[in-house]
Amino acid sequence: MHRHNNGLKTAALFGVLWAVLLGLWALFFRNSSGMLMIFVGLGLVSTFYSYWNSDKIAIRAMHAYPVTELEQPAMYRIVRELSTEARQPMPRLYVSPTAAPNAFATGRNPANAAVCCTEGILTMLDERELRGVLGHELMHVYNRDILTSSVAAAIAGVVTSLGQFLLFFGGGDRRNANPLAAIAMAILAPLAASLIQMSISRTREFDADEDGAALTRDPLALASALRKLERGTQAAPLPVTQPLENVSHLMIANPFRAKDLGRLFSTHPPMDERVARLERMAYGR
Repeated sequence: MHRHNNGLKTAALFGVLWAVLLGLWALFFRNSSGMLMIFVGLGLVSTFYSYWNSDKIAIRAMHAYPVTELEQPAMYRIVRELSTEARQPMPRLYVSPTAAPNAFATGRNPANAAVCCTEGILTMLDERELRGVLGHELMHVYNRDILTSSVAAAIAGVVTSLGQFLLFFGGGDRRNANPLAAIAMAILAPLAASLIQMSISRTREFDADEDGAALTRDPLALASALRKLERGTQAAPLPVTQPLENVSHLMIANPFRAKDLGRLFSTHPPMDERVARLERMAYGR
């Protein structure tokens, strides 16, 4: 169990997400169980595909290329040391040709993992800070966060699809259907699913911060890197495209420019809160 009980929070959020899905079905589709099976089946297929191909999808979205130890000696040295410390296999390493500073790890398990840094983050951070970032990213793989995020995204997608179906075609049980209630549920259920999915992503980021700092034994290095990344991602944000939006939750920092309500709808916790937790960890408070 993590110090901040994030594992328990994730389980609770998954429970709420399933409750939203089953509640939507019970209210409007209880006499059309086949409809629920269709949407759940589609969700399971999309979960399996995104989980199994998570590394390829993310690498392709960032136009990343594989690098050798000769090309990136510091990156290789740090990842090899941390992988050895964690007693895990060495992941494949990539670099994305973008000035936007960021990094992510992906892969269905440690044996099929990939770690990617942008050219921007490699230029911005010193080696100690880069070590903190890479420790964070490796812990996403070791904590099986790709499976967690894939399942959360799939369930949220099923809820959203049911809500859209309800909005355009009405519920399966039309005799007792309330049009206003149907419209409200069609709008609120997908919104609730999206917010819960974002909450799950946030708890995973806190876990990776804490576990990565424990792996490197240097919480302040990651805290320093996060401060730089907050400034850097706002100065050089990524363009908002669908492929990048689909993988943005994997990145250590929100890659897009902050807008109104950004904190409410962001998949990443506020940087100041992440930094404060790391500082408390470093100073034993």
